[in-house]
Amino acid sequence: MKRTLAKSAAALAVAIGAVATALVGPSAANADTTTPTSPPALSDAYGLTRLPTAPKPNVPNTAHDFVITVSTAEVAGTAVNDGGHHMRIVLPSDYYSNPTKRYPVLYLLNGSTPDADVATYFSAYPAVGGSAGMIFVMPDGGPRGWYSNWLNQNSAAGAQRWENFHINQVIPFIDLNLRTKADKQNRAVAGISMGGFGAVRYAERHPDLFSQVASFSGDLDLSRASMDLRMAVVASLTTPLYTPVVGSDDLYGTPYPFSVNYPYSDVLWNDANPGAHAAALQGLGVSVYVGNGGGGPVPPVEDDGDPYGMFFEWWLQGANQHFKAALDAAGVPSYYVNYGDGTGTPWAECRGGHNWLCWKISLDDYIPRLQQAFGVTGAA
Repeated sequence: MKRTLAKSAAALAVAIGAVATALVGPSAANADTTTPTSPPALSDAYGLTRLPTAPKPNVPNTAHDFVITVSTAEVAGTAVNDGGHHMRIVLPSDYYSNPTKRYPVLYLLNGSTPDADVATYFSAYPAVGGSAGMIFVMPDGGPRGWYSNWLNQNSAAGAQRWENFHINQVIPFIDLNLRTKADKQNRAVAGISMGGFGAVRYAERHPDLFSQVASFSGDLDLSRASMDLRMAVVASLTTPLYTPVVGSDDLYGTPYPFSVNYPYSDVLWNDANPGAHAAALQGLGVSVYVGNGGGGPVPPVEDDGDPYGMFFEWWLQGANQHFKAALDAAGVPSYYVNYGDGTGTPWAECRGGHNWLCWKISLDDYIPRLQQAFGVTGAA
């Protein structure tokens, strides 16, 4: 049965960065005879303090694939993340057998969903594993953090300075504690849905930190041309599906052209639109993947019988096309894959929807290309 407009907007907000259902875990990292029995010791630094991580079913906790919990003054902790913020780390299979070797890093950002937890969010993706020859870091992006420092730091959600957390704390923390190649050429950022927006946002705002950026079904247009997506972001703030409920203006101020409150217009929303800063990606490797939710002149019916997320991806196709046009206008080359409804492509299984199957296939395509850019080969 078709939902009400309000419920559809709230559901769209959930799936604009929907969690990929963890049906299968990644392949275990190839062990070697020098592998320790526990993860490496990581020192508190850059405002991050380690907290105990409660055991959770089906969550990796090996020397190569593990979850830690950190607290920070930049972002309020949550109960689902043991009072802080989970961070999953996957090390290359030869990390311990080659103690002087250093590795490139991919920061992989989660999408928006109530009770988002990176400890399990990426567990359905075999490409995220020890055989890739790089370090994977999956830091908590929150259920609706939007990879931004919110305008209102006094909302019911508490401190929400996500960009400070990731850029000023997580990256240097990882470079300090792990054997990374700590330079732009060996650092990439990618994400799913809300995380795709976050990856592009971070690459545009910090092009000195990243050489590669990828978005998988990212909501890459927050301009007035995609008010539907802007309202979906607003819904993630105001719907009871996400707790605590906060104000519609807490993230970037008013989403409307005029307001009696600061900043008096939607200027911050326009500034957060990835297409407005496409030129900043000049010189970076840019990859964009999106489907069309089955296509058609109108969005598919959004109801409980839509396990493929066709309704959600239908809206994202237009947003990604707008972003691609901005890249082209700025003269920024990109690897742009619109797999439509999947027909005749490797994405046929997922039908071009907003779902973990599509993102699994996209990651399977992306990781070998990233390996080539990093100049690494996968382990057997």
